[in-house]
Amino acid sequence: MRLLTALHDAEDTPRTVTASGESVSRHELLGRASALAESLRGVPVAAVDATAGLPTIVAITAGLLAGVPIVPVPPDAGTTERAHILRDSGAAVLLSDGPSGDLPTMAITRPGVSGSVPPEPDAGTPALILYTSGTTGPPKGVVVSRAAIAADLDALAEAWQWTAGDTLVHGLPLYHVHGLVLGVLGPLRIGSPLVHTGKPTPDAYARARGSLYFGVPTVWSRVCAMPDAARELRSARLLVSGSAPLPVPVFEELTTLTGQAPVERYGMTETLITVSARHDGPRRAGHVGVPVRGVETRLVDDAGVPLENDGATIGQLQVRGATLFDGYLGHGSALTDGWFTTGDVATIGADGWHRIVGRASTDLIKTGGYRVGAGEVEDALLLHPAVREAAVIGTAHADLGEQVTAFVVTDGPVPEKELIDFVAQRLAAHKRPRVVNLVAELPRNAMGKVQKSRLRPS
Repeated sequence: MRLLTALHDAEDTPRTVTASGESVSRHELLGRASALAESLRGVPVAAVDATAGLPTIVAITAGLLAGVPIVPVPPDAGTTERAHILRDSGAAVLLSDGPSGDLPTMAITRPGVSGSVPPEPDAGTPALILYTSGTTGPPKGVVVSRAAIAADLDALAEAWQWTAGDTLVHGLPLYHVHGLVLGVLGPLRIGSPLVHTGKPTPDAYARARGSLYFGVPTVWSRVCAMPDAARELRSARLLVSGSAPLPVPVFEELTTLTGQAPVERYGMTETLITVSARHDGPRRAGHVGVPVRGVETRLVDDAGVPLENDGATIGQLQVRGATLFDGYLGHGSALTDGWFTTGDVATIGADGWHRIVGRASTDLIKTGGYRVGAGEVEDALLLHPAVREAAVIGTAHADLGEQVTAFVVTDGPVPEKELIDFVAQRLAAHKRPRVVNLVAELPRNAMGKVQKSRLRPS
């Protein structure tokens, strides 16, 4: 079966792809991409400046048609990051409609030109090389196969009852799993029209009139801050949140304003989306659901011994299944007996429901012999009426080993003791912050994730 099944459907006249205001039918997209695919023959790896527009979608589609691995380069990447990605990936050309001094350039847009559709590449062929955020060193290239993408999109279509009758709306970047694999390749496989809003603003989402919306927590928080725009989404079938934990207050407010609880899901670049709530099942604030079809999960302790799924025990989350990557470029497989250690810590209930505590390196705080999940403390802080944002980390403490330290953005001055006591009334005493830092904003990356490595106690 072809990876981009719906793209090859000749009877697609009403099905469109819209990006930043420009629309084409799937047939037109296939023609443009096929022309570029002919020029890509023999190219080992191609990069594209992944701006949020139709040319990026054409370029990535062309690479998939030609069986050439595509490297999406973040348009806001700094010079050092950009140079590393282009050099490390081995990209031979840069797909772009503008000049570039980095690599030989191949034009994307070719008016009036179309080409014959190449034969379908082997399912095991690398499709994308996606670069990690580089929080523990230089960004690493994650090699994702066509088979992994197809398996994940089919599993999500089942979990969300995502069909050609949906219209997908989002404004997410086109160089991550969320915005690119789910948000672009999903519609091209499943057949649903796509409306990419350029930027994920509440007004743009409200005007789009879709049935399926993708957003990160920052997007949904901003939607909730504009109640009139949020109410325009009441006709949507599913609101999906991912890429970072959705704060419980945002979950609850979005539910009230739109009339439906959002669907949360969990994944990462190396695994694609592995855990999700279902279209016809419960949605639980602070939880991300159960494994999708073809995926297994388990918790292990620091020695790699499997732990009990009791909903309380915190362990390192491991994943295996058809959606996993082929390995890091130049480093081979990162799997042990088929299992990938995600670096995240979680709990799993007896019913299979997962709660992601956070990154093992920053969100699992070992204090006075206790293991405290940063997310639980953050959710408690966010219940305070004056707190708009919260991030919790462990910082060195001579007696406890680590102490729970909070960084909060508030609507006005709030005494530190008030916030500490507020948490202590809701959680076990050892989970309360020992220190609370009031800050003007939290450092975030392009996907809205808080960059905790940049938090420094005052």
